[in-house]
Amino acid sequence: MIVLLPVLWPIAAGVAVLAYTGIGNSKKKASHNTAGHGQITTLDLIYMAALALETVLVIMAAAGGGSVRLFSLTDTLTLGLRVDGTGSLFAVLTSIMWLLTGIHSVAYMKHEEWAERFYGFYLIVVGVLVGLDYAADLVTLYVFYEMMTLTSLPLVLHELTKEAVQAGMKYLFYSVGGAFLALFGIFYLANVCGDLSFTAGGRFTAEMAAGAPLLLTAVFCMIVGFGTKAGMFPLHGWLPIAHPVAPAPASAVLSGVITKAGVMALVRIIYFLVGPDVLRGTWVQAAWMVLTLLTVFMGSMLAYRENVFKKRLAYSTVSQVSYVLFGLSLMNPVGFTGALTHVVFHSAIKTCLFLFAGAVIVVTDWKKVDQLRGLGRVMPLALACYTMASLALIGIPPFSGFVSKWYLATGSLASGTGALGFIGPVVLLISALLTAGYLLPIMIRGYFPGQDFEGKEIEERGLVKKEPSLLMLVPIVILAAATLLLGCFPGPLVAFVEKIAAAVM
Repeated sequence: MIVLLPVLWPIAAGVAVLAYTGIGNSKKKASHNTAGHGQITTLDLIYMAALALETVLVIMAAAGGGSVRLFSLTDTLTLGLRVDGTGSLFAVLTSIMWLLTGIHSVAYMKHEEWAERFYGFYLIVVGVLVGLDYAADLVTLYVFYEMMTLTSLPLVLHELTKEAVQAGMKYLFYSVGGAFLALFGIFYLANVCGDLSFTAGGRFTAEMAAGAPLLLTAVFCMIVGFGTKAGMFPLHGWLPIAHPVAPAPASAVLSGVITKAGVMALVRIIYFLVGPDVLRGTWVQAAWMVLTLLTVFMGSMLAYRENVFKKRLAYSTVSQVSYVLFGLSLMNPVGFTGALTHVVFHSAIKTCLFLFAGAVIVVTDWKKVDQLRGLGRVMPLALACYTMASLALIGIPPFSGFVSKWYLATGSLASGTGALGFIGPVVLLISALLTAGYLLPIMIRGYFPGQDFEGKEIEERGLVKKEPSLLMLVPIVILAAATLLLGCFPGPLVAFVEKIAAAVM
């Protein structure tokens, strides 16, 4: 039960919310001028309590461990859950980010329609994600992966505008297309290996790999397929389209958490099923490294050129999640440590940035970067949190991003991959400069708008020193503080990840 409850509880709670309230019955929409100060309802309290209980259940499962087999048709077609260190890391991170974003969403959804529908699907998705993290074998992971796509789709479609429907369809087509590409690899591995359960270091030996001529092709298809959810080129196009039209809390978890589902799938395939020793030095490793570095540079450049604030952050996610994939492609302990620590750091940073964007929308209704001039007069504390998260994403010490990027750069130089090992740190450095170029000007113009700035709109609308409500502000402050604390005291997290790295290498 300790393994099942974190999966079943939020799904049951979400279904109950949808059944009790009725999907799409509430269309009450508050004014932007409320700044999220709407009255807290009983449903809001139940929703936040359900998310808090989910976090407790996930932590209990991480502490207690365990496994359970849910279904078995053949030796290959089984569904089972098992709690290990890797799954616990992703599940605890997911539940914490989901809780903080959920608290923020209570205030944010006061100015959106169909809040109850959002609450229901939001709860269901976190249960599915935890199930994916605890998957004991590749078939179980694939089932939860497809469920995640279908249950998270309503979060993208939420506003039901023409743009939202188009973005939702693009999200669905990309996700399902990537999953079908990965399915070819699953069929092939099932035929070659038979046993698809995960074990640290992988199941394939050199002899098994030599007798499977299409193994590398199958693995590469799975890398590209599951890399779709992580926003890796060439199947990254859904991400910058889905984020701007989704509610800000949905954008936050899409970027901070759901993209990590693709990362989790690749960790399981490379390090717990096939094995890094089989792939190290092959064309698959080289091609994967090239795709990740191309995505890192491309995402940063597109973010630098983008004026819509949430879309800029979405392109940033395209770039930053491929930092993680680059670390995994190095297939050495240092790169692996950098990758998994960056999973944690990026999740906190990008969730903070998207929640800040949501607060700006609620308080000011500004959605474009060139509208944010003088924002420091409106939301000085929230803008300070944005600044801290931005410095962390750039990788400036003592913030958390510096730690993971240091491991990624040193892991690249020590990878023994020839020219790619030296090109990697160069691309990471260029991306960091571009990140500074698209994040810091918002802070500078926010606090120092210039002598020619009159700020008539701010004064006329009574927005001077109008911070968002505590429900919106507290999660932003907590996440901003985490970017600093994790950078100053990364030891426990790094030590935990290094233990995982030692087990799988």
